[in-house]
Amino acid sequence: MSYITVRVDKKLKEEIEKFQDINWSEVVRQSIKERIEHEKTRQRKRTLDVKRIKKAVKAQDELSDKTSGRWSGTEEIRKWRNLL
Repeated sequence: MSYITVRVDKKLKEEIEKFQDINWSEVVRQSIKERIEHEKTRQRKRTLDVKRIKKAVKAQDELSDKTSGRWSGTEEIRKWRNLL
């Protein structure tokens, strides 16, 4: 197993020492694992968003092609936003 060093301020260290029955190394390990999973999920969501954006752009381009270039996605969005 590898080692890492974690720095905490004096007050937190005093609080930690009050709970000597807790395996603080395990608490830190678990916290790190949870954070890693959280970050992986965020990365997957960002990847999915890029895929959705590409799909939307493709759909917009296809619609534009069907209207001989007269249809503008930007103008359509502005029209609907102004109606709100």
